[in-house]
Amino acid sequence: GVCDQLQKKDIVYSSHRSHAHYLAKKCNVQKMISEIYGKENGCLGGRGGSMHLQDINNGFFASIPIVSSAMGLAVGVALNLKRKKSKNICTVFIGDGSCEEGIFHETLIFSSIKRIPLLIICENNLYSVYTHLKERQINNDFTKFASSHGIKSNRVDGNDVIKVHNETEKAINYIRKTKKPFFLQLDTYRWREHCGPNYDNHIGYRSNSEFLRWKKKCPIKKVENLILKKNLLTKKKLDKINDNMQLKINKFFIRAKKSRFP
Repeated sequence: GVCDQLQKKDIVYSSHRSHAHYLAKKCNVQKMISEIYGKENGCLGGRGGSMHLQDINNGFFASIPIVSSAMGLAVGVALNLKRKKSKNICTVFIGDGSCEEGIFHETLIFSSIKRIPLLIICENNLYSVYTHLKERQINNDFTKFASSHGIKSNRVDGNDVIKVHNETEKAINYIRKTKKPFFLQLDTYRWREHCGPNYDNHIGYRSNSEFLRWKKKCPIKKVENLILKKNLLTKKKLDKINDNMQLKINKFFIRAKKSRFP
């Protein structure tokens, strides 16, 4: 929803959970999967691993696992874009846990004062590891931080790709026109465990009913249902697209496993 609105030369920074951002920016899928396996044909030569991705040619400058650390780099790049009078913008993806870091507030005040072309995307999934938002903040609206620093902001249902797409377009148009930063909060949810492929509801930090309630809001299923409802594709055609994509992905994994280590 966000990256579809960005141009190829627009720059993106991300966090430890960056794979979707990388893919959405149309970066090299084979190089990402090979990097996860630590192979020499990975996007960082196999030396970065799963949480360090990069594709400079497509504007994906870096993903960094330390909470909020990418914000400082994004500010510097956005300031440089302004100095060069570039028409491009810089986007940085953060999580809700970032809003409790000092560099988050430093980034907001600096980008506001310097009027730089920076789009801050806050993916609010309610949990910072295992700690719920209500135990960390007075309320769940992070746009209050943006407004307190004079930054225009918006809050959107992060599980509605169409809304995210449309509101991102407005935000980017605002940035390109005014050269000022914009803060966009996307409310969503993490299904899997904090770090890994499994489910962790049995730990007890969240209820199964909460989990199931959010799972019904799956953004991919929402888009598929919209496509079928508007008769843009038949169910058979949609299934064929998904099957063909899965075959491509399987080949990427096979090739990554067979590749050499650096």
